[in-house]
Amino acid sequence: MMSPPFLHRNLPRLLLQAREAVMTHTRPSLRDQGLSDQQWRVLRVLGEHAEEADGIETGRVAREAFLLGPSLTGVLARMERDGLITRARCAQDARSTVVRATALGLAKVQALSQTIEAHYAWMEQQLGKDHLKALYALLDGVIALESTGMAVAKSPVPELEEE
Repeated sequence: MMSPPFLHRNLPRLLLQAREAVMTHTRPSLRDQGLSDQQWRVLRVLGEHAEEADGIETGRVAREAFLLGPSLTGVLARMERDGLITRARCAQDARSTVVRATALGLAKVQALSQTIEAHYAWMEQQLGKDHLKALYALLDGVIALESTGMAVAKSPVPELEEE
């Protein structure tokens, strides 16, 4: 017996397609700055927290940049080699490492922020301010729903009978 067809569109695939569509505009600017997507995500996180003088713990960078620990280790090594970040032991917990963007890293964040904000302004013009705001709200809602939904006990899915 054939499985019933899906009733809903493939949301994970649509989200990935939307990400790739947006990144198509962003990647050339990243490459002009000599950055990979992952390096940019790290720099963006560090740029958003640049006022934190003690730096950002690497676990937090991994979570906010959506990078797995082993991947982050390699990305940070290359970024340190290229003078974009510094790493140090955490003052409060010597087992942890903190990361800071260097002046060069922050300069790249500043340069890229202008290009990226211009693209977002174009998206806002094309979609309309209300639609873009609604898109952000919907995405925030999905994230919150799925984050809290994981903690809620789910009823078991009935097994399909084979004939």
